[in-house]
Amino acid sequence: MLSFTRNKISLLLFFLLVSFINPPGKKIKIWMIGDSTMCLYETNRLPLKGWGMPFADFFDSSIVIDNRARGGRSTRTFISENRWQPIADSIQEGDYVLIQFGHNDEAKEPQYADRYTPVPDYKKNLVKFITETRNKKGIPVLITPVTRRRFDKEGKIMETHVEYTQAVYDIAKEYEAPMIDLDKKSRELLQQFGKDNSKYLFMELDSLEHPNYPLGNHDNTHFNDFGARKIAELVLKEIRDLKLELADRIVKSPVKK
Repeated sequence: MLSFTRNKISLLLFFLLVSFINPPGKKIKIWMIGDSTMCLYETNRLPLKGWGMPFADFFDSSIVIDNRARGGRSTRTFISENRWQPIADSIQEGDYVLIQFGHNDEAKEPQYADRYTPVPDYKKNLVKFITETRNKKGIPVLITPVTRRRFDKEGKIMETHVEYTQAVYDIAKEYEAPMIDLDKKSRELLQQFGKDNSKYLFMELDSLEHPNYPLGNHDNTHFNDFGARKIAELVLKEIRDLKLELADRIVKSPVKK
């Protein structure tokens, strides 16, 4: 009887030791903060999609995506509306924060005065995101604003975020933060498609082409399902090229025999 009890205790200790040495794999959370080009949309707005929507489908079960991007937000309003602080409070060690702003920060038109953020303030806000993420032992990843669809008369894609993209470069260098130049990569993508065919990436719809937009839609900033997926693929490739640990969590295609 005593021997049986000792065996049970030994077995219990063995399992406790194994569970300590090999704890269940911790899930990594990817927080996404940004604007309408990244955010989630309801189905009644399809085929409109932020690139963060298909992006979430490319990871294995060890990743949890929390997309907090919101349309119309700049770095300033994302902070002032108390959208950032709950994230900063919730970041766990090893979490990632993907940061993509710029579209609304640079909006100088009078009707967008509430969101406009001068470049020096934009930089300060990026630093806030970086430092507060790192304070929680998270990993910030800066992303330049994705391009708009704008071509010159010769059919060459135009830069639409010069100052704000440079600001991201400056902060990434100063704070040694990983950075994805989505502005450049998306311009290269649109140039490959060309002036006319690139419209198939965006919310360019003729009347009666989609039931959610019976009068049509003409938008060269926001993506349809196809465009969002192509942009997500650019971000995924850059994650691999940066050799971030996240790259190992991207779903791999099955090997064909």
